[in-house]
This record gives sequence, structure tokens and C-alpha cells, in this order.
Amino acid sequence: ITALVSISDKTVIYRYTRSPLTLPLLIGIAQTTAGLVVIGLTWLPSEATLRAGFSALISGMLFGLSAILSQKVLFNQEVSRAIPVTQASPIFAALLAIMFLDESIAPLQWFGIFATVTGSAFLSLRTRGGMQSVFLDRSFYVLMLSALLFGAANVVGKVAVDELPVLFTHGLRTLALGLVMLLFASRPAPWADVKGYFLGRSPALILVGINEFITAQIGIILLLWALSMGPASLVSALIGTRAGFLLLFSTTVALIWPGALGEQITPGIIAI
Repeated sequence: ITALVSISDKTVIYRYTRSPLTLPLLIGIAQTTAGLVVIGLTWLPSEATLRAGFSALISGMLFGLSAILSQKVLFNQEVSRAIPVTQASPIFAALLAIMFLDESIAPLQWFGIFATVTGSAFLSLRTRGGMQSVFLDRSFYVLMLSALLFGAANVVGKVAVDELPVLFTHGLRTLALGLVMLLFASRPAPWADVKGYFLGRSPALILVGINEFITAQIGIILLLWALSMGPASLVSALIGTRAGFLLLFSTTVALIWPGALGEQITPGIIAI
């Protein structure tokens, strides 16, 4: 489900936006609205504590900062290369979970985490003059910071769902996520884009509406539900399978509708 969210995001970015902050602004508007609605429907549970509520808000803020960074890179790069790099978050989640949640990681799990991060690095390798110069694309460091923030969001979110109901935690997190996106994306250029969408009844509004009010909500709730049942390190590692689904979806779309996502699909790229 979260892979579908990324495909829809890239469609909007590639076909309709002129500013890298336009989609984050739309996401901010939608997520803030959704957060307020969910909080209003669930209201304050009797078991709520200040610590748990604060953890949910911090988790949402970290999630929002992570999303801002990944959306910035996604504006200029292929979705099948950019998003998988952010799936390096399990290593950060595992380290933080060990330090703050007393979770333990088996050697085989560490091997899987290491393989994920190594794969992320390969996706960001670039060459000059054939193979004379091999280097990491600058976006790698931005995406790794996004991964760190996403891993931290999961660990802090685990603290929240251990005490609060999943839906109420979701409401607080979504509200904080939306406010962070609004704070960073409220600029004249993206507002002009959004105004143009409404005046021109752009299909971008339908795509974003379905994505943010339905698909993304389901994905985030499922993630929180998983965190409420299992360790943050394992949940973060499993959510990394999003990269596999993303490759499948983006390749399928590119083969059926060439150029739809701005993706370059060759056997070599698919192999990497």
C-alpha cells in the first residue's frame, strides 16, 4: 500500500507540479485535515498520558521531516531509485530500539539490515567516463537522513502505541505530520500551483485526494498497528519490502505507459 502511495506521488510530481514544494503543501493540507477528523472521532482515551501523547506528536513530526526530504529528491529523481534508498531506515530503527526500547537483534537480522543498506548505496552509485570514476550521488546523503528520521519516527511511535489506541495515535501523528509539511511548504510558488489546480479542476486533486485521504491513511494505520504488536526494529525492517513492490509497480507502469513516471526502464536498471 505504501508503494502505491509513492507511485501516485511521482505521477503528480512528474505530470502536474512546477515546484518541489507543491506536493508537500497538498499533503500538508490533507494530512492536517485528516488528523483533526480522526482526533475528533476518537477523542481523548481514558488511558492517555502526557508522555504517550507527546511521543505520538514527535513521531509525526519526525515522519513529516523525513517525507519533506524524500519528496524533495523525488521531484528530480526516479521513484524506483529514490524511495528504495530510504528503506535503509531499519538500521537506524534497530540501533535506536536497542538503545531506548531494550530490543535485541539476532545476527541473521543484522545481516538482513546490512544487506538493505548496501543495496541502498548501490542504487545511488554514479559513474563518470565509463568506470573511471565511481561516486555516490549527492541525493544519497539526503535520503539517508530521511531514512534516519523515518526510523526514529517508528521507534518513537512504538512508545506511543504501547499506551494509546492505534487510531488516536494515528490522529496525533497525522496532525503533526501535516503541520510540519505545511510549515515547510507554505511558499508563494506552491500556493500558486494549488490555486491553479482548483481553478483548472486539475486531475492532480483527485490523485492527491485518493492518495492522502484513503491510501496513505490505510498504510500509516497498518504501520502503527504492526508497531503495536511487534518490535520497532522488526517492523521497520519488514516495511522495507516496500522497495520490492515499488520496483514491480513502477516497472509495470513504465512498460504499459512508457514515460508515464519519467522512469528509464532497461534490463540493467531493473537488475540494479
